Amino acid sequence: MSTDVPQTLEAFMAQALAMEFEAMQRYADLADAMEMHNNRDVAELFRRMALIENKHAAKIMAEMGWKEPPPLAAAPAWEGFEAAETIALDDVHYLMRPWHALQLALRAEERAERFFARLAQAATVDSIRKAALELQQEEHEHVELVRVWLAKVPQPEPDWAHDPDPPRYDE
Repeated sequence: MSTDVPQTLEAFMAQALAMEFEAMQRYADLADAMEMHNNRDVAELFRRMALIENKHAAKIMAEMGWKEPPPLAAAPAWEGFEAAETIALDDVHYLMRPWHALQLALRAEERAERFFARLAQAATVDSIRKAALELQQEEHEHVELVRVWLAKVPQPEPDWAHDPDPPRYDE
């Protein structure tokens, strides 16, 4: 990740808000995909994660007094092509179990926590450093929540990806 840190609190929070919106949308998209494949348990879990990200975005909007999301002043400095908290589509399998989904969510929340920690360390403006540390703490709480959920679900059986009726593609 680049250590380019927005120089105003508004720009920083707009970046954080964009990250929450992107994660929320990806979780919602993944939930839709899992429902399409009749994987309702994982779909429900992804919907719960989308709701958490939506609440986090709403909290940022309220704290900043924004009625509408502000435009981003500059492209965010993500680790890769997507926001730190976004699950890569390539990591998702249509037969995955809740344990897999929680593993993906855990990695996403841990990336978000590291992202805000790095921004806090690189920040030269006190209000941005403080906000980054607060967001890092919130992401840490999300990490702990996902770990609690993970402890409650069974690990998948070794042949979890076997589909006795796999999709067929005709051209």
